Amino acid sequence: MNPSATTASAISLNVDLGDRSYPIHIGSGQISAANIAQYIQGKKALIVTNTSIAPLYLRALTDQLQGVQIDKVILEDGEQYKNLENLNKIFTAMIEGQHDRKTTLIALGGGVVGDMTGFAAASYQRGVPFIQVPTTLLAQVDSSVGGKTAVNHSLGKNMIGAFYQPQAVIIDTDTLSTLPDREFRAGLAEVIKYGLIADAEFFAWLEQNAQALLDRDSKALAYAIQRSCINKAEVVSADETEQGIRAILNLGHTFGHAIETFQQYRGWLHGEAVAVGMVMAAQLSALAGNMAAEDVERTKNLIALCGLPTQFPENMSRDDFMALMVRDKKVLDGQLRLVLLKGIGFATVSADFELNWLEQVLT
Repeated sequence: MNPSATTASAISLNVDLGDRSYPIHIGSGQISAANIAQYIQGKKALIVTNTSIAPLYLRALTDQLQGVQIDKVILEDGEQYKNLENLNKIFTAMIEGQHDRKTTLIALGGGVVGDMTGFAAASYQRGVPFIQVPTTLLAQVDSSVGGKTAVNHSLGKNMIGAFYQPQAVIIDTDTLSTLPDREFRAGLAEVIKYGLIADAEFFAWLEQNAQALLDRDSKALAYAIQRSCINKAEVVSADETEQGIRAILNLGHTFGHAIETFQQYRGWLHGEAVAVGMVMAAQLSALAGNMAAEDVERTKNLIALCGLPTQFPENMSRDDFMALMVRDKKVLDGQLRLVLLKGIGFATVSADFELNWLEQVLT
């Protein structure tokens, strides 16, 4: 996939899904410069955001939508609010505002806002258009692209949802300037993931440029976001509904989701849990004889260099992990499948591992 230049500071990619294809615009000032109104199909729009993002970027977004009737839903900020109760607030606002099938939903926020808005769009009157305007690094490189939408359940993360593609993804890199350090580091976990699963050259670049990313160097960030989105778009274009290769995007997520669910979505951030999950997946891959010890160390070292955890929570037992992992969406016919590595840059989905190997990783 070749990115196309739009301005000196912006590039555009395309997620190739036939009649459901859509652009990803990446660059500084995109909330103001991307002409978001061109993706509004009707005369009404509803913006979903949260209490942290609304004071920062809601006005800039609404200024781009002159002539469009705009309603707003401002949710509480946090993974613990990604549930059916808060999803229903979006539906209530749409019904009270007499929104119809031409209304466009706009997600302005991180992964929680994007997932919930997308699921609401997929469900309201059996489907209305929506636009992703991700404001966190994690959402910009991962959750806003690909059409996975969902809410959490107390028994499992993202268990209720739908595949539903946006009209466009507008990535304004300027929004990262207001992102708290912890949230920023959590987003780097998903960036590292792309190097591990399919892009060894990018992984090596990350090893050399981790500090530049932590310093939020604009050129390094733009490149990391672009490269991540290219990797994500290529996988999604090949397997939109995760029947095969798309599952590799879940590297570390089965372990990570177990951690998040165990903590009732009130402890570690998603990226922090995924970071540990990737280390665990690498360790299991090594026990299976598929990954060299030095590559496991490279994985662990890069994750640590980015300020992310490499050990799972001390209060989680092997039994805690197993009880939650068996509910994972990759379990088929009662068999647990995990994304494992055959070296840096090569991932596979496999159930071909010994239980005692998994127990070693969980101990």
